[in-house]
Amino acid sequence: MFLDLYARGVVEAHPIVLGDTNADLIGTYAAVAQHVDSVIRALRRLAVGHASGGEEHYYKIRDARFNPQRRELDISRTEGPVTYPPALAAMFLYLNRTGFNGLYRLNTRGDFNVPAGRYANPQICDAANLRAVAAALRSPTVELRHSTFEATVSCCASGDLVYLDPPYAPLSSTASFTSYTAQGFTDDDQKQLQRVVIDLVQRGCFVVLSNSTAPLITALYETDLTAKRAGLRAYRVPARRSINSDPSRRGTVDEYVITNVRQG
Repeated sequence: MFLDLYARGVVEAHPIVLGDTNADLIGTYAAVAQHVDSVIRALRRLAVGHASGGEEHYYKIRDARFNPQRRELDISRTEGPVTYPPALAAMFLYLNRTGFNGLYRLNTRGDFNVPAGRYANPQICDAANLRAVAAALRSPTVELRHSTFEATVSCCASGDLVYLDPPYAPLSSTASFTSYTAQGFTDDDQKQLQRVVIDLVQRGCFVVLSNSTAPLITALYETDLTAKRAGLRAYRVPARRSINSDPSRRGTVDEYVITNVRQG
């Protein structure tokens, strides 16, 4: 959402906070913003290695370089500054571009464990796009934060636009995906997020939240009277999804867009 609004030129004059508990993501954003040419050079070397080594190269980078170097940074914390070297940021981008369906997942030890994807000719280094993203992230109005969602939105005030994109609540017991961070994202976290969203609305913020149409989310936002009284409405929208262990269940699914912004 930030990059789309930035490209349209409608947020350049406004202070922007981009926050996430994922240290890899925030660290990569910072490395791209500050050292984009170094990231591009490292990514091009990884692309050459992938062209000749394929899956073997992928697992070598993932297991022998990326995960060991991440452990040295102690990025298991949910907040605090992250110093992410350009070479590590390039590996993060490489694994995202060549891993299974672009998935990001950590095991209980906190290691990235996504298997290699099956791509004939993946575009690993899009230098022009990286430079455009770097320019946006370097804007003097943009602040990157490695922090919890509660801490990230603590400074929000009346009139602010807040977009929240948490790990989605699972649609079934076999579809659970909470491994976006080593700490996971539980039902209690979803309930705490609802309380934070209601508080933001009561502060006068304009809030937009994405989530699945799981029964828990329906209960929290579509039928909960406190959410309704705050002015929140849950809209079902079709979204295409390609990540599922059963290929027959991939495709268009309904998701929620939950907001107090009036339509039309």
